[in-house]
Amino acid sequence: MRKHQQKRLVPKDRMPVNLNKPQNWKADVALSVDMYNEWFMQFAPVTFRNTRLQTTKSVEAALYATGNLTDIKPATLRKHPEILSTLRMSTCPPLAVDRLIGLTGVSSSLVKRMEGEQKLPVRMLTAQVDLELAKITTIIEKMADPDIFIWLGRAHAATDAEVHRAATIVADRLCGAVANPIIRNAQEKRQLLEIKNWLEARGYKPLPGVDGTKFNAMPPGTFSFRMNVPIKLEGGGQSINIPIDAVIMPKTGKAGGLPLFFEAKSAGDFTNTNKRRKEEAVKMAQLRSTYGSAVRFNLFLCGYFDSGYLGYEAAEGIDWVWEHRIDDLALFGL
Repeated sequence: MRKHQQKRLVPKDRMPVNLNKPQNWKADVALSVDMYNEWFMQFAPVTFRNTRLQTTKSVEAALYATGNLTDIKPATLRKHPEILSTLRMSTCPPLAVDRLIGLTGVSSSLVKRMEGEQKLPVRMLTAQVDLELAKITTIIEKMADPDIFIWLGRAHAATDAEVHRAATIVADRLCGAVANPIIRNAQEKRQLLEIKNWLEARGYKPLPGVDGTKFNAMPPGTFSFRMNVPIKLEGGGQSINIPIDAVIMPKTGKAGGLPLFFEAKSAGDFTNTNKRRKEEAVKMAQLRSTYGSAVRFNLFLCGYFDSGYLGYEAAEGIDWVWEHRIDDLALFGL
């Protein structure tokens, strides 16, 4: 009887949607994986081809700037810090960022700034920096892969065909790191478009991007993407903004009430999702700490999310909608 009374006290729009149905998880995981793989097979080959072409051109430009690896100067790295990642992939074996730092003994902040393709500030353009850059050039020249750059050490210069072939090989080494974020960003963009189409088909309106409306002042029946929500850090002192992928105020929402929060999540393998599953729990804890237990923070999932991931999120009170069953959004009161 007590259990029945407690259930009646839970508002209809707060009833769990998927987190309390573990008997359905296995089937949903399979369908979600199939959906992601179908999208990936259509999108990824085109993305990888385009990325490979663009990356090959960037590698060729880096080779040109360094005399096809025969004349790598600190001044060149100062002017073109963006070529460092290409140079790291030109060695045998290719060098990870931390390995390069360890071998050269240079400042990690300097290397990571260059890896971020940031111009070095004027205050860093000193003789000391040139000494650091010289250490990098020495390692690159010493470890340059002779099987790729076959002209190194011989009398005559590289031909155009040899340079292009070498650039293609280095580009292949770079492509995974470059293409994977592109694929993740494209998947997130596609997921948000699916949510947008679903909402607009039911009469919801996007917030104008310039009206400055705060998340807790959204009119009923509106939504916004990548909206900043302020939260207080542990200790109740400093406040920071955290971005939320989709913020939706139900049509039945009240003025000054809290909207629904959704994070668009996609994944192409099970390993990374379980490594990152704490991210959502931290965000949920921050929102609850700031705004109380009325916070409704949920996930919009497509891809490789297994029972271990789902169980972890469910234990944190985080619910979700599978993209292959997007109409479950209605069960959240939308």
